[in-house]
Amino acid sequence: MVSRSGQRFAIVTVLAACFVGFWTPQASAQSLISFSGGASIDPTQVYAGVAWESPDIGGRFRIRPGIDGGFGDGVRLATINLDLIVKFPLGTSGWALVQGGGPVITLSKVTGFEDAPNELHAGGSYLFGFAHDNGFFTEFRVGGGNFVPQLKLGVGWAVEIK
Repeated sequence: MVSRSGQRFAIVTVLAACFVGFWTPQASAQSLISFSGGASIDPTQVYAGVAWESPDIGGRFRIRPGIDGGFGDGVRLATINLDLIVKFPLGTSGWALVQGGGPVITLSKVTGFEDAPNELHAGGSYLFGFAHDNGFFTEFRVGGGNFVPQLKLGVGWAVEIK
């Protein structure tokens, strides 16, 4: 059962994401759709996900909302991330250091019990990774909160939207 304050937090987060998505001005960079997969620790799971990344706003800052589905360790998780990230180019190598983080909303279901309820949880996460101009990226995500994976290690591919 989610407390009223948890429900308010989830509603405010979703409304803020929608507002920022519509408010974002056009920039010279293109937005991206990224597909990722990997493993998480505590709970021990494999996951797959998709995210949209905005063009640059306010310099190097970008907004990257995404959703992941995790399976294993007796739990199924749907994780919604709303990340504010920044990319730092690493010379002329084509690689960039990616850092950021933000709120996380998790919908969890314990497997093996037919009448187990779905539970809604909120927390936060910090993202650290590397991205290449060709679209390949790696990411390490440290989370905090109930049913938010404590560590996620993933790889993926991003595609420009033109």
